[in-house]
Amino acid sequence: MAQQRTDPATGAHTALGIDVGGTGMKGGIVQLGDGPDTGRLVGKRYRIPTPKPAVPETVAGVLAEIAAELDSRPEAPPSTLMAGVCFPAAIQNGICRTATNIDRSWIGTDVDALFSEHLKRPVATLNDADAAGLAEVRFGAGRGVPGTVLVLTLGTGIGGGLFRDGELVPNLEPGTIELDGAIAEQRASAAARERDGLDWPEYAERLQRYFSYVEGIFYPDLIIVGGGISKRPQDYLPLLRLRTPIVPAALQNNAGIVGAALWATDVMAQSPARASVLQTARRAADQEIARRVEADQAGTGRTAATGTGMTGEARQAAERAAAAKTVTSGTAGKAGKTAQGVTADKPGKQGKASTAAQDKAARLRKKADKAAKRAAKAERKAAKEAQAVHKAMEKAIRRSSR
Repeated sequence: MAQQRTDPATGAHTALGIDVGGTGMKGGIVQLGDGPDTGRLVGKRYRIPTPKPAVPETVAGVLAEIAAELDSRPEAPPSTLMAGVCFPAAIQNGICRTATNIDRSWIGTDVDALFSEHLKRPVATLNDADAAGLAEVRFGAGRGVPGTVLVLTLGTGIGGGLFRDGELVPNLEPGTIELDGAIAEQRASAAARERDGLDWPEYAERLQRYFSYVEGIFYPDLIIVGGGISKRPQDYLPLLRLRTPIVPAALQNNAGIVGAALWATDVMAQSPARASVLQTARRAADQEIARRVEADQAGTGRTAATGTGMTGEARQAAERAAAAKTVTSGTAGKAGKTAQGVTADKPGKQGKASTAAQDKAARLRKKADKAAKRAAKAERKAAKEAQAVHKAMEKAIRRSSR
C-alpha cells in the first residue's frame, strides 16, 4: 500500500482528483500544499471516454477503473484517503440537483455515496466549474487576487465559479441564464461556436454580449476564462471590451482534476474524523429507517407500536388502531351471539336484530381501518423524520469540517 508523505514545512502531499466530462473522464495524482511545485499533476493523467449512455452505475464503474489505474502507480496516495470528483451538474451536499448536459437519471442521486461505494473509499463531489475555479484561485491565474473573482469555463456548456476573497459560492451555473431570448450556453459556449461555424471575430461578438451581461450582474474584480478555448486566448481576448480585467486560465484542462483533489483534501476533509463520523451517522439513520419500515410491515399491533424511538403521534395512532381492532373483533363476536339468541328466542325479530348487529360491526371495522391508516401514515412520517435527521447530520458534519 502507498504511504502518504507530507512535507512538514509546506504541507505538500498528493491526492486523487477525477474530472467527469461529457466526452471523457480523466483523473490524476495531484501535488497539493503551499510549496512552489504544488497544484500540478504528478505523472500523466489517465483518460477513458465517457460511456454511453452516461447513467449513474456505468459512470461509477468507469470511475473505479480510473482510480484503480492511479492507485497502481508508486506515487499514488493511500487508497483509504478521500478522493475528489468534479461533475457537470449542481451538487448540493453530495446530491445531484440538475441535468443540463447529463442524463436526467442523475437528478436526486447521492453521488458521494455512489462513487464512494464503487471506489471503496470516501469521495467528495463538486460541480466541475467550481473545481476548475478552486484550482485557479488557489494555484493559477486568481492566486492572491482579493475581492470577487469569476471563473467561466467554455466547453460543451458554460460553467462558472464565483469566489469572494478565495471563498467559493457553489453551483453558480451561469450558462443557464437567459440572454436575448435564449439560454446563454446555447449561443456562447465553445460547442456553439463549432456548431454554428463561427470564426473567432464572430464568436468574440457573442462572448462580448455574454461577458458584458454577467459583468453587470456580479461586478467581479477579475474574470478568468477556462475550458478548451483557454489554450487560444490570442484569438478572442484582444477583441473584447470589458471594464473588468479578463485573463485565460493557467491550469487549462487539468484545472478540474486539481480542483477536485483540492476539494477532497483541503476543504472537505480538514477533520481527520470526518469520513468515519459521516459513515457512522449514515449507518445509524439507515438502521433507524429500516427498523421503522420493518415495524410498519409487521402490522400496527401494540407490540410494534410501542417500540422505542417512535414518535408520539405514531405510537398513539398505532395504539388506537390496535384498540379499534380489539373492539371490532369483540363487538363482531357479540353481534353474532346476539343474532343467534334472537333467532332462538324471538324468531319474528331475527332479521332486524341481525341487520343492526352487522351494521354496528361494519361501523367498528371501518373505524378500525381508519385508525390503521392513520398509524401507517404516522409510521411513514416517522421514517421521513429519520431521513431528515440523516440529512441534517450530514450537512452539519460537512459544514463543521470545512
